[in-house]
Amino acid sequence: MTDQLTVSVLGTGIMGAAMARNLARAGHTVHAWNRTRAKAEPLTADGARVADDPAEAVRDADVVLTMLYDGAAAADVMREAAPALRRGAAWVQSTTAGLDAVPGLAAFAHEHGLLFYDAPVLGTRQPAEAGQLTVLAAGPAEGRATVTPVFDAVGARTVWTGEDGSAATATRLKLVANSWVIAATAATGETLALAKALGVDPAGFFDIIAGGPLDMGYLHTKAAMVLDDKLTPPQFTVATAEKDARLIVAAGEGHGVRLDVAAASAERLARAAARGHADEDMVAAYFASFPEEPAS
Repeated sequence: MTDQLTVSVLGTGIMGAAMARNLARAGHTVHAWNRTRAKAEPLTADGARVADDPAEAVRDADVVLTMLYDGAAAADVMREAAPALRRGAAWVQSTTAGLDAVPGLAAFAHEHGLLFYDAPVLGTRQPAEAGQLTVLAAGPAEGRATVTPVFDAVGARTVWTGEDGSAATATRLKLVANSWVIAATAATGETLALAKALGVDPAGFFDIIAGGPLDMGYLHTKAAMVLDDKLTPPQFTVATAEKDARLIVAAGEGHGVRLDVAAASAERLARAAARGHADEDMVAAYFASFPEEPAS
């Protein structure tokens, strides 16, 4: 098979739009769709064709890539696309869907003759735009020659976790990785909040951990977003991080593990969202540490 493919990208938010651009730049024919069409329209400048509905977007596609809000959204959109799906096409399901949703998505793929790939990605806006995501993938060997050019266009590395997408082995690894990201982000916000409350200059904290095992680039990157008031454009939104935190908690509960940090992080993110920070970067959960401002 030629490496030049027709790829349908369903969902062109922060991640999906960046992935569509990199696919087009790699020479693939890209059909894009988003529920809010205005979010997909800028992709025409990169050569993508914007479709009016999911069925139009997937017609004649070699690969369908879904990057939507959650598993329910992925299922709904693929049902809309169903009349135009080509049997034998590959479905790269990159939405962070949660463990309960993946088997149903895989069953839909089987029913419609699609090769199903459980393929969430690690990374946020910046690596997505640079084509430097890490793709976590599970799916049949027979279709890997088709999906590999897609993974190569959007990512710097592909980690294969198995040949059965319905087993959600890639999603399991993604949830483990995101549990660390969410915990680290929550800790960053709480540390800055405590420093503010105690009148401590955050620079003093950064100085005492500099170069040691507690120092890390992610801390400095996220802290700077708060301290410099640069929470937009978000790398990963508060609303999406809350959704992922709840998927992590559910995965733990389903396997007999209590995840107190993830559960608390989900509540912090929810409070921040309720105070108007839902579309800001996830580190805006920082604001959940403080009492709400009095009504004017």
